[in-house]
Amino acid sequence: MNKNSLSIVILAAGKGTRMKSNTPKVLHKICGREMLFYSIKESLKLSDDVCVILGFEAELIKEKMQEYFGDKIHFLYQDLVDFPGTGGALKNYIPKYKKVLVLNGDMPLVQAEELVKFTHLDSDIIMSVLDLPNTNGYGRVVIRENQVQEIIEEKDASAEILALHTLNAGVYCFNREILESYLPHLDNNNAQKEYYLTDIIALARRDSVTIMPLFVEITNFKGVNDKLDLARAEEILGERIKESWMKKGVLMCLPNTIYIEEGVEFVGECVVENGVRICGDSKIINSHIKAQSIIESSIIESSDVGPLAHLRPQSVIKNTHIGNFVEVKKSQLESVKAGHLSYIGDSEIGSGTNIGAGFITCNYDGKGKHKTIIGKNVFIGSDSQAVAPVVIEDDCLIGAGSTIRRNLKKGEFFVTRGEEVSKVEFFYKFFNKKS
Repeated sequence: MNKNSLSIVILAAGKGTRMKSNTPKVLHKICGREMLFYSIKESLKLSDDVCVILGFEAELIKEKMQEYFGDKIHFLYQDLVDFPGTGGALKNYIPKYKKVLVLNGDMPLVQAEELVKFTHLDSDIIMSVLDLPNTNGYGRVVIRENQVQEIIEEKDASAEILALHTLNAGVYCFNREILESYLPHLDNNNAQKEYYLTDIIALARRDSVTIMPLFVEITNFKGVNDKLDLARAEEILGERIKESWMKKGVLMCLPNTIYIEEGVEFVGECVVENGVRICGDSKIINSHIKAQSIIESSIIESSDVGPLAHLRPQSVIKNTHIGNFVEVKKSQLESVKAGHLSYIGDSEIGSGTNIGAGFITCNYDGKGKHKTIIGKNVFIGSDSQAVAPVVIEDDCLIGAGSTIRRNLKKGEFFVTRGEEVSKVEFFYKFFNKKS
């Protein structure tokens, strides 16, 4: 489809009171990205004229979306006091093209390949319809002879209308002239005192305008109204993300136990074991992530991590073994072995270095973070600590149980141990017991 033939407007002005949160509904996240992100991402595949209608916390939403999309989209502000509702949202909207697709910002599962179907039908108005037994929360659609006769919001519906299971999925495609003709005639004579976009259907039917239903699947057009909906939408999207990567060659063990976010990227042959969580803008290249490990906004190349390891943001791991119960934060490791029970934070560690069990970089002094630099071919004995800022040059040997408080020169052996004290049968004297 030509992007220069369709305008898309996304409604994102509401607060979303059923979310019971101070965060705007469309900024609640699923799989690491705000809901609105997904609507915009899919829209940009179809159009170069994408507009987002903002209201509640408008500047916050605008700033966040511009971080992702820059100037690829534009924004319009809704007057929520004088013109509330979906119809009021479009009061000052001027589309660029003759076809206008209207989406909702709280529909994160929508996909471009489904949206493009609206452009394949020849009708003045095309609206999405769900056929579901569970009707709670949806407006009802009255259909006769493959033409939409009426849409009635649930809160305004009679018992007879509520019995219908043809539901309004909330996505419409209008000829621009339809919007221009009928938007000025909307009123707020309803229970909520809002201007409904759905009232255009009634006005258009009165004038014998063709209104065609397009039946769609809930897995693509599911709206999110509360945090239960949010969780269920995340399950669906999470499965899509994992299925996509498995089709591209990533091996996943028990994928239903794995969580992978939108921004994660895999390159080459990768293995992800059960219980793994990979978040943020992580990139996994020819690596093996073992069971129950957590990866956050890190790069892992030609390495194995885990089980039960934790890579926190801004870690870069190459040709390295990270074992169980090892935590790495904001560090660069090249050809390093850190087998178990260590914390490595704000560090650079060179090739050939071995990190013994229980090693800790003491990077925080209560006021600021400090860096530890460890050179090549350094052997660090178990239960040692490096008090940052500190530099350990190449080829150093650190004895077990040492606390490193100063810089060490190349080839240096370093050990700190207290004097050994032994008192025979002291236990019995201390507790006044017999041996």
